[in-house]
Amino acid sequence: MLPMREEFLATTERIVDADPDVAVVLADISAAQLAGAARRHPDRVINVGIREQLLVSTGAGLALAGLRPIVHTFPSFLVERAFEQIKLDFSHQEAGGVLVSWGASYDMPTAGRTHQSPADVTLIDSLPDWTIHVPGHPAEARRLLLESIPGDGRVYLRLSAQENASAHLGVGFTRLREGSRGVVVAVGPVLDRVLRATAGLDVTVLYASTIRPFDGAGLRSAVLSATPSVVLVEPYLAGTSAYCVADALSDVPHRMKALGVRRDVEVRSYGDIADHDLAHGLDAGSLGLSIRAFLAEASPEQ
Repeated sequence: MLPMREEFLATTERIVDADPDVAVVLADISAAQLAGAARRHPDRVINVGIREQLLVSTGAGLALAGLRPIVHTFPSFLVERAFEQIKLDFSHQEAGGVLVSWGASYDMPTAGRTHQSPADVTLIDSLPDWTIHVPGHPAEARRLLLESIPGDGRVYLRLSAQENASAHLGVGFTRLREGSRGVVVAVGPVLDRVLRATAGLDVTVLYASTIRPFDGAGLRSAVLSATPSVVLVEPYLAGTSAYCVADALSDVPHRMKALGVRRDVEVRSYGDIADHDLAHGLDAGSLGLSIRAFLAEASPEQ
């Protein structure tokens, strides 16, 4: 199977060829890969150049005109730079569309801080009625994109260069391991590292590629059958889904540890993806140490 970004582009080309109600809006990023589709459908594959606010506003305008837009670029440009347009042109106007990013928190470290976006999911989550997908495998990305096209909902699909070895195509939380000492929640491409980090531990491991809506019932079910200690591992700002855990377990005494991209430091060295994982404690070794330390803090009564 193709890597996640290439799978998205190939699937998008097939969608545009098959569905005359779908349009794609680009800001130079991936324009070369979709050049064939643009020649066949010049009115529905639109490249606005490196003008990301216009990118989002154009997508919203197409939605208000009755089309289903797929709006695509890197997350720092799509979400952080054009957040006001997402807020006003999509959310405030109640326009539907599919925003697709590739690059995640730091998939392009040599491009510097301008191409890093650990806050994108947190920003989208500040707006009402958005579905947020964080696939961990190309097959998940393809399925979630295809499922996002029908209807008029607002969808954010976050693609990454980091991928798990296997796809998990269930809805909500998929329970991959059963244990009694706690529950570890892995979102998207951190799953394989979480599985390595928890090898030999008596914990339940839950996996999700869709994080909004949050599967509170699935988490609750897992927690009620184990020690109520929850470790949340997300590939963006640590604690982004902490309030969802709190809501799901509002009447259940529990402990929670949120792991993700650190909020207390900005990594200014280039390095590579593995270096950034290590700096944020998202490599398998660091995750294992954090999870074990947290579980060890649980009182005997728990």
